[in-house]
Formats: sequence, structure tokens, C-alpha cells
Amino acid sequence: MEVAGGGVVSASSSSPRRVVVAVDESEESMHALSWCLSNVVSAAKAAAAPPPAVVLVHARSPPRPFYYPAVDGAGCLLTQQVMDSMDQYMASAADTVVTKAKSICTAFPNQVRVETCVEKGDPRDVICGAAEKAGADMVVMGSHGYGFLQRALLGSVSNHCVHNCKCPVVVVKRPGTKQ
Repeated sequence: MEVAGGGVVSASSSSPRRVVVAVDESEESMHALSWCLSNVVSAAKAAAAPPPAVVLVHARSPPRPFYYPAVDGAGCLLTQQVMDSMDQYMASAADTVVTKAKSICTAFPNQVRVETCVEKGDPRDVICGAAEKAGADMVVMGSHGYGFLQRALLGSVSNHCVHNCKCPVVVVKRPGTKQ
């Protein structure tokens, strides 16, 4: 088990508590991770309980073939080479997100057991599925603070997770947001 914060966790100190934290490129998700470490993990230490395992979940959308309008009006589909290049870029971006999240966990003063899960797919389905697979006691995720119209057009990942995860979901808003 990977441990952030410089410690080693033995098998005897494993905890059944597991907290899934959804992370993406946004500052909101990193704020939610920091909130989780400061409130959930610190609360376990204050109660002299073993710290929960933090499962970092990142969903990366698979590249979708799409129609690109050409100058002559005929248009064309993107080649497999371009699609592969887009997939490599998305994999690299996912690695960057997970590395940043792990560094936040490592900088946390208390020991944190960190696991990672990066899957292709719709974030709503990936987060709910990962929570179920991990046997999560809680899901923590950030809120982008979209207004009504943006939520109606784009959908709300947090709203979907609140209604479809089988464990409690905490949606963390950044300080100063009105939504």
C-alpha cells in the first residue's frame, strides 16, 4: 500500500474505512482533496482511529471520433493516428492530475494511505463505479459552481453521484462561491 507523508502502513493497521476523492484538472477538486485531508483524515487521528485510505479517482474521457469540417466543405473524420495522439495526451494529463493529488497527500502532516484509480469513461459512471468497487464509506468531490443554465446544458457530475452512489457523498464548495 502506498503511503503519503513518509510512513509505512503495516497489514495490522489497515482500516476498513475508505474515502474516494474525485480529482480532475480543476482547482475545485484539489480543494476538495485538501478539505478531505483536513477534516476527514484529521478527525480520524483526533479520535485515535486509523486513518482512512484515500482513493484518488480520475476519469478520463476516451477520445471520440468526430467530424472535422474541411475548408472545401466536404469534411473528414480524424485519422487513427490523430485519435491515438489525443489518447496519449489524455493519459499524460491524467498522470499529471494524479501526481498533483498525490503531492497534496504527501505534503499533509499526517500519514495518508493513498490508492489511485484512473479509468476511461464518463466521470459520473467512473466515480460511482469506483466508489462501489472500493467499498467506499464516503465520496468527496468538488463543485465547479456552475449556475442553473450550465448545469442544465452540461449536466452535473456531483448531482449524479449524490443520487446514484451507494454511500454518502460530500460536495465541497470553494470558499467564496455563491452556488
